Amino acid sequence: MSLAYSLREGIAGFRRAPFAAFAATSALVVALVLIGVMTFVGYQYQLAVDFLRERVGEIEAFLDPISDAEGRVLAARVGSLPGVAGVVYVSQEEARRIFAEEFGEDASVFDADEFLPASIRVQVVPRYASVDSLRHVKARLESLNGVEEAVFDEDLLLRVTQNLRLVSLVGIVLAFLVVLAALFLVANTIRLTVYARRLLIRTMKLVGATDRFIQRPFVMEGLLQGLVAGVVAGLLLWALYMAAPE
Repeated sequence: MSLAYSLREGIAGFRRAPFAAFAATSALVVALVLIGVMTFVGYQYQLAVDFLRERVGEIEAFLDPISDAEGRVLAARVGSLPGVAGVVYVSQEEARRIFAEEFGEDASVFDADEFLPASIRVQVVPRYASVDSLRHVKARLESLNGVEEAVFDEDLLLRVTQNLRLVSLVGIVLAFLVVLAALFLVANTIRLTVYARRLLIRTMKLVGATDRFIQRPFVMEGLLQGLVAGVVAGLLLWALYMAAPE
């Protein structure tokens, strides 16, 4: 049996049972859109998790009384440490300005070199944004000459990590349910298609058609339905993406 015959019969299936073809294609579109939406949500969630971990996992290393030149050299050295994504050197003058902006007139009470030392703000890569990894980076920083103390908000990071783990678990369960619902929808649609063609299948078997002869046009029709559903689902997902607020 030639491919051309299977293709003709697959296309003819749309005319012979238009409702079943429409139902099958619509079910595939819904399934693909659901899976696509969950994939997009999961990707955006991972980006948000990485950003949040980077922000929460910031380490600030307070420096001994050293010159700005020495502090900038030390900041460049810190930037080369494993797991460090970026560093920002904050001089004493910059620290005073930031403190004055945040506390206004009361800032002059604490305007002392000991209270406002120069510091280096360290951003780590997302995979290092865990309590154990940050403790290791903190120890490395404190071992450097010129660093008096390194600190990060360990309690906040622990709470954020626990909440993210819970949200991830809920997301995995929802994704599994969506995929399961999509598979159930497609399976029932296939059954509906076969049921709608039951008389045709019975007639073909009575005249001696083999199972492969009967199956190939159905497979070709399914491929065409999948192609149409993929294009429609892709357009719908693109429209949803463009309509979503940034």
